[in-house]
Amino acid sequence: MRPKINIITIMKNLSLGLNIVLLVAVGVLYYFHFSSKGSNGASSSSVSVGDLSIAYINSDSVLKHYEFLKDNQVVIEAKEKKMSSDYRNRAQSLQNEITAYQRNVPNLTIGQARALEEDLAKKQQNLQMYEQSLSQELMGEQSRLSRELYERITIFLKKYGQENGLQVVLKYDASSDVLYGVEALDITNIVVKGLNDEYKTEKEGGNNPKTDSTATKN
Repeated sequence: MRPKINIITIMKNLSLGLNIVLLVAVGVLYYFHFSSKGSNGASSSSVSVGDLSIAYINSDSVLKHYEFLKDNQVVIEAKEKKMSSDYRNRAQSLQNEITAYQRNVPNLTIGQARALEEDLAKKQQNLQMYEQSLSQELMGEQSRLSRELYERITIFLKKYGQENGLQVVLKYDASSDVLYGVEALDITNIVVKGLNDEYKTEKEGGNNPKTDSTATKN
């Protein structure tokens, strides 16, 4: 039986698989509940209910304007592009071998044809395994970015809360349970600026991004 490989289908499957990984991973970020306990005494951007001080952030805006996320998305997208290019080259090379086999098969003995078919089938299997390894690697990159992003934001909110007397910071976006919040409680811009200032300091200092408490110190 002659091996059949559709190069267009292979490349579409890889592209779809990698894009789904990216969309799912980015989607997860939008459902993180950024909350923190602490105290940090602050501004008019909070409200006190008894002993409870509350503020909120728009997580969509934080993710949209956080330079750390932008930079890392560029890196991951470049890696995805390189992976896709490498995979396409390998798939095209295999397709060329299959085309040559199909063209020359009338001139081959049964033994030669069988040996080539087995070799091509093995190469096809290896290509499929390579595709899976690329998807897993990219998924791992996205997972690590998601964890670090979550840690960075929650660490910052904990510190900000301690400095501004907040016990609770809510997430406010289309997916949250917060249906309305007065603008005076919105600390989104403050959080975005604080996160970006810290990230800028890291980059200027030549430090790698950190997820422990030292990452939030200027």
